[in-house]
Amino acid sequence: MRDLLLRKCCLTDENKLLHTFVFGQYRRSWFYITTVEVQDSSVLEKVTHFSIVLTAKDFNPEKYAAFTRILCRIYLKHGSPVKMMESYIAVLTKGICQSEENGSFLSKDFDARKAYLAGSIKDIVSQFGMETVILFTALMLKKRIVVHHPRIEVIQEFTRTLPALVWHRQDWSILHSYVHLNDDELEALKTCTGYIAGFIDSKVSNRPDLYDVYVNLADSEITISQQAKEAMTMGKLHKEIGQLIVQSAEDPDKSDSQVIKDISLKTKEILTNLASFTEVSDDGEKPTLNFEALKQKRYPPATENFLYHLAAAEQMLKI
Repeated sequence: MRDLLLRKCCLTDENKLLHTFVFGQYRRSWFYITTVEVQDSSVLEKVTHFSIVLTAKDFNPEKYAAFTRILCRIYLKHGSPVKMMESYIAVLTKGICQSEENGSFLSKDFDARKAYLAGSIKDIVSQFGMETVILFTALMLKKRIVVHHPRIEVIQEFTRTLPALVWHRQDWSILHSYVHLNDDELEALKTCTGYIAGFIDSKVSNRPDLYDVYVNLADSEITISQQAKEAMTMGKLHKEIGQLIVQSAEDPDKSDSQVIKDISLKTKEILTNLASFTEVSDDGEKPTLNFEALKQKRYPPATENFLYHLAAAEQMLKI
């Protein structure tokens, strides 16, 4: 973990670029790192920069950015981790730390739902238009999405918003917004069924073993890998969903959360439709797909294919 965090914090970088705040996930632990430059601090005379790392079990960048900023101010003032620890324990036990000069922090100001809605779906749609439906389909089918851009801040903003396309799951554990091409990290990634992984290293494009869908953010290009083409075949249904997403996102009167709601309603409609082809077994287990019933509907091949793969993603297939 120490090696991983040193790799993530920009102090070990040769390029000397300062990233004020980065976050990511590794084996179900979230890390949040704030880095500051020390300007004429009497207590930290030999220090030019430092990073503060918090690890947590929950996804909430705004919450931990606010908290690490306060911890930074405490460290700048006292030059001792002890004072920081006092505030950390206060937040851990009471959910609050207060101080006149360093600002106060209240845990309950930062609701998880707020963090889920903090990104902008409208920005994603204005960049990718109808192709947003590829991202929607990949997420619905729990595929592996790799996103590349040379700037980590851009990746984090983009990737953190993607899980909102499948709002019914409210699952941000699929997000790995800052991954290096490091064996240990890639091993951890490969244990996940579907994921969204962000990379600043362009070499990731030569690693088709890591993705089903590759997003080149700088050039606004989305590529579906060879092995995922069959499951990701687009048809009339996808066109319909794509049009709905674009129409909703381009409406100037709609907020991001309203766009998410529109997509979510369409998703519910698809899932309800899928549920109508399932049977409940006697032992009260999860409903399973009756493939014959689905076939009898005579959907277009791409729609039937999508519903079948969706049933697999939702664990509705008999094994």
